[in-house]
Amino acid sequence: MRTHDTKAIVALTVAGALAVGACDFNITNPNSPPPCGSNATADQIKACAVGVLVALRVDVPRIVLNGAILGREGYRLDTADPRFTSELLEGPLDPSNDAFGGGQWATEFRTIQSGYTILNVIGSAGITSGEKDAVRGFVHTIQALAFLMILNSHVEDSIPIDVNRSASQGLAPFVSNDSAYKHVLSLLDSARTELVAATDLPFDPGPGFTGFNTPTTFLLFNRALAARVHAYRASLGALTTGVYGNAGWSSCPACWDSVLVDLSQSFVNQGASLDLGVYHVFSTGNQDTPNPLAQDPASAINLVHPFIKDSADTQSVAGAVPDKRFLAKVTPRGSSFSLNCLSSDQSWIRYPSPNSAIPIIRNEELILLRAEANWFAATGSKAQAIADLTFIRQTSGGLAATPVTLVSTDSVFENDLLKQRLYSLLYEGAHRWIDMRRYGRLNQVIIDRPTGCAANKITKPDRVFSTLPINSFELPGRP
Repeated sequence: MRTHDTKAIVALTVAGALAVGACDFNITNPNSPPPCGSNATADQIKACAVGVLVALRVDVPRIVLNGAILGREGYRLDTADPRFTSELLEGPLDPSNDAFGGGQWATEFRTIQSGYTILNVIGSAGITSGEKDAVRGFVHTIQALAFLMILNSHVEDSIPIDVNRSASQGLAPFVSNDSAYKHVLSLLDSARTELVAATDLPFDPGPGFTGFNTPTTFLLFNRALAARVHAYRASLGALTTGVYGNAGWSSCPACWDSVLVDLSQSFVNQGASLDLGVYHVFSTGNQDTPNPLAQDPASAINLVHPFIKDSADTQSVAGAVPDKRFLAKVTPRGSSFSLNCLSSDQSWIRYPSPNSAIPIIRNEELILLRAEANWFAATGSKAQAIADLTFIRQTSGGLAATPVTLVSTDSVFENDLLKQRLYSLLYEGAHRWIDMRRYGRLNQVIIDRPTGCAANKITKPDRVFSTLPINSFELPGRP
């Protein structure tokens, strides 16, 4: 699907609303919602808004799995589909399909365009002015998240952003990575203004937004996302040039200060649960979708990379007990499983049930973002950065205090930060791959098969990819 093509978007939005009927989103007639068109009713707007959430959720399990493979958190040793041990590890990445090399594109743009089906008609909807502002703030926030998901996977060529157009207007132009990140922040800031002006959110966004389902509380989620985006911009140090001649990422030192401002307006809180946050919800209920990452550990083929076990620190208790985060997310498989010269005896239990939710953003990540920003920001406090690192190590991992001190080098701080982010955010959404890339450390990611796998006639060495290629269906007519 072209990024500007509006065909089937209404159908997708309606299908999304259908899929969440079992989750009790308090929508009138959820099993047959009308499309969002001119003069949309309040119920139509509610149904379409929920459809945007479901459209966003579609690609998330794949991002978690493929991101884990790209960042060497895990493998999928699937005898039925060799691409998990060939294409994603040795390449070449195939831009002609959305499942592997060309992934994390079409579904996210469908989400963005589904949002425009609402924004384009909200002015004539039968809801109050304050409710319209709430809907706009909700949609702009979800669109920003979808754009960020695309950017996270496509770092060399950037992306089109002017996609609210008809097919007759032609393909949207690509922009620089920096411009795309600024666009994401612009959407989040527009949403902030709209949420502040809003009176009430005229629909329930569902159980994944428990505690964040009013304009005021949803704004806390919005600012948390803004903090993540500013941190990504701040730590992108290398300037690249894409296939289309677009300038790539450049660092933004002032963005570290913006992270601290955003976090001060978010839900970051050392006194709250580290799991406090917003989630993608899955269910085995009627007309809903189970979490496909849930597997029986004894027969699992989504397996943990051995280095996750080997690198886990031990708790500050007798007996060399591993990091609590490792124990909570990983378990022995019972027997080692091997395929194409790759093997593991550890299974994921991060999602123990088909009803398990996948985090969008949690308090634990926000505390680590605060540590990161305080270390690097001109207005930051290294003492606070050290305190936050120690808090996560002790509270989440059961570990000793951080070895980082006020006179530590940036490299020493980064080493501990990246390790705590690895175990805190393990198997939650390509965080390891993104983190190693933004800190210029992809050359430190493990190469499991440096000479290929002769036993399986794999002659090429593995590679660590920095980006997925642009989908081939986007290429015709590009400059």
